[in-house]
Amino acid sequence: MKKKLTLKNQVGELERVNQFIEEIGEELGLDMELQMNLNLVMEEMVSNVIFYAYPEGKTADIELQAESNGKELTFVLSDQGKEFDPTAKEDADPDVNPIDREIGGMGIYIVKNIMNQVTYQRLEGKNLLTMTKKI
Repeated sequence: MKKKLTLKNQVGELERVNQFIEEIGEELGLDMELQMNLNLVMEEMVSNVIFYAYPEGKTADIELQAESNGKELTFVLSDQGKEFDPTAKEDADPDVNPIDREIGGMGIYIVKNIMNQVTYQRLEGKNLLTMTKKI
């Protein structure tokens, strides 16, 4: 299975991400809990690109590719926004009271805990975030 979704960097596009994950889940026969977790991961990472990768008012494309060999499901999120490696960020401490926590950081913590592998590369002016889950 191999699928690709091209989005604009607009919040309204998150609904299309949900549909994309649902289609993949149905095609691969994934259980609802895994689908919900994958949806959370993709929504979190696509949101980060929408809100932080480009200057306000600039419209750009975001690509989300999915590929599965039956044992693993790999997503590659790519954009041409400003360089940002979320894997280099120190993990947020989940034990800190949310009221006392600095804003940010929980998203990548959640992603790293749901996915089996998360890697980042900057190639030819693109951010490439690869996220793999054993299925």
